[in-house]
Amino acid sequence: MVTPIAIRVGNFIEDLMTQYAQPHPWILLQEGGKNTYVSSAMPQKRNPSILNNTRMDASTIVGDAQGAIIRTHNTTPGLIDSRSPLTVEMVRDTAKLLDQFDEVLQALQIDPVRAEQELNLDWTASQELADTLMRDYDIPFRVGHHVASDMVTVARANDYHPTDFPYAEIQRIYAEDIAHADISEAPRTFPLSESQFREVLNPRRIVERRATKGGPQPAEVDRMIRESKAQVAKQEQTTAKRTEQIKSSLERLERDFQAYLK
Repeated sequence: MVTPIAIRVGNFIEDLMTQYAQPHPWILLQEGGKNTYVSSAMPQKRNPSILNNTRMDASTIVGDAQGAIIRTHNTTPGLIDSRSPLTVEMVRDTAKLLDQFDEVLQALQIDPVRAEQELNLDWTASQELADTLMRDYDIPFRVGHHVASDMVTVARANDYHPTDFPYAEIQRIYAEDIAHADISEAPRTFPLSESQFREVLNPRRIVERRATKGGPQPAEVDRMIRESKAQVAKQEQTTAKRTEQIKSSLERLERDFQAYLK
């Protein structure tokens, strides 16, 4: 139980710290307090202490969980090895880890402008061109994929980005690839206007268009958050009910035992 929780927390923080190491990250921590501290060597550096500590605690829990497995293996059922007090402590440590992780999430500050700049440094949106050609113009995905791939090849050779790729170049690439594909029903010239082409490569547009269950569009994310909160509330009610049942059962057992002693 504790291992997957700790691994997911550690994965999240490591993924976060990959971009945090950049000179200009798009996700930062609120400075000060226990979130960050100034480096003793580099005055411009703010070390993300809350990230470091939370990840370390997650790794410790994963290590402790392996110890519990080692204590349990090759033992006869019923022996106390797997019921060590260390196991209880490990569960408590995991609960504390989740509290720390919540503090991490509350401390995050996201720069949406910088995030979009990062996306536009490379061609993460290139598949949307192939999808659009297939979805709106019945061009086979393999052909649209070839057009998008050739576009990226030209872009990287000439240091173009999605925001400044020459419209004339995509027209040329499309015409050449369609001619080689020999698809009679496909438009001979690039079917998107320049403004449509720019929109296809806009990461925001991709998020908006992926209107599927479990997708990234804001309305769906809000729905999933509401659903998750409802599930948590239901689990809390179940936990409270079972806790009360255990408490009343133990109290009844104690009363019965005391009556027996009399």
